[in-house]
Amino acid sequence: MAQLPTVDDVARRAGVSRQTVSNVLNSPEIVRDSTRVRVQSAIAELGYRPHASAQRLRTRVSSTIGVRLDPMSKNGISGSVLDRYLHALTEQADARGMRIMLFTAADDAEEIAHYQRLREGADVDAFVLTGTRYDDPRIEWLARHGVPFVAFGRPWGTEQVDDPERLWVDVDGQAGVRMATEHLLGRGHQRIGYLGWPAGSGTGDDRRHGWESAMASALGLDAAALHRLTTVADEGVPMARRAVEELLRDGSDLEALVCASDSLALGAMMAVREAGLPHFPVFGFDNTPVAQAVGLSSVDQRLSDVAAGTFELLMGKTGRRVLPHGSSSDDPRHRLITPQLVVRRSSHLSPVEDAGSTMHGNREQTEEEQST
Repeated sequence: MAQLPTVDDVARRAGVSRQTVSNVLNSPEIVRDSTRVRVQSAIAELGYRPHASAQRLRTRVSSTIGVRLDPMSKNGISGSVLDRYLHALTEQADARGMRIMLFTAADDAEEIAHYQRLREGADVDAFVLTGTRYDDPRIEWLARHGVPFVAFGRPWGTEQVDDPERLWVDVDGQAGVRMATEHLLGRGHQRIGYLGWPAGSGTGDDRRHGWESAMASALGLDAAALHRLTTVADEGVPMARRAVEELLRDGSDLEALVCASDSLALGAMMAVREAGLPHFPVFGFDNTPVAQAVGLSSVDQRLSDVAAGTFELLMGKTGRRVLPHGSSSDDPRHRLITPQLVVRRSSHLSPVEDAGSTMHGNREQTEEEQST
């Protein structure tokens, strides 16, 4: 087996020292043009490839971004949102000469331990966080240690959200749910309920505010009236199904439901159909493949735009290297992406329309997907 060429081989071929070869590889701007060209020619002729690990340790640049991968079983249907985001992130990383490193962790402490190990070994240049929440210890650790990062999801908490040292990109859940609610109001519904998660989730509370603002603006409802229209369930199809079944057994007069996620919406759809209400409108959030398969109206997060915002914050508009922590060239240093409403059969029926069609503008639509 032929021996791979070394730095010494390149130096002999180019008639220079080992240090000059190293300078050409790591700091080419300090080498004279004629010498640099001679060394680069020798590298090409010999087919020399620098040792990746050694080069990373010298330059502290790996062209790699680390992301924790949560198990699908933890997130259920909504876990597909993270999968699609990671796919978009990987595609756009490649276009910038970067790569994505996925790793797993059982909890925050283990994730932070990965951060420390990967940075000490110069294996990654930055991290992308997902699943942010109030007082997130991961964000605090990264900010305190000056590690470049962007969070997909706001660092919930009044002081942190506007902190320019804590870069984040997020989807405007409040705007998305407000659009869904306004769509149903425009179809003539008034008793529109909200099925969401228990209070205390930054994302969940934000989405609920969208429904509240639309209902209060259109119908003048106060806090007590809005509370009576609200149902809470833990994330998951079975939990949502049971919650809506109980709601219907109690004689609810709701005309439609807006839900915090597609998982909740799917459980709600099952419950209303089993109750003999096939035309009861239900709206989800996330536009998962399951929503597309069953014809569930939903809110699409535009994850390709989220991924693009992630890289703009980490590397600038067109950069190919991660910027040091705190030196993002963008202002503002946050991105809030406006989602897109996707209307399907589960929500477009008004009280006076039949199951076969609905009017969209001046054109009749059936079960074809609409985006507004």
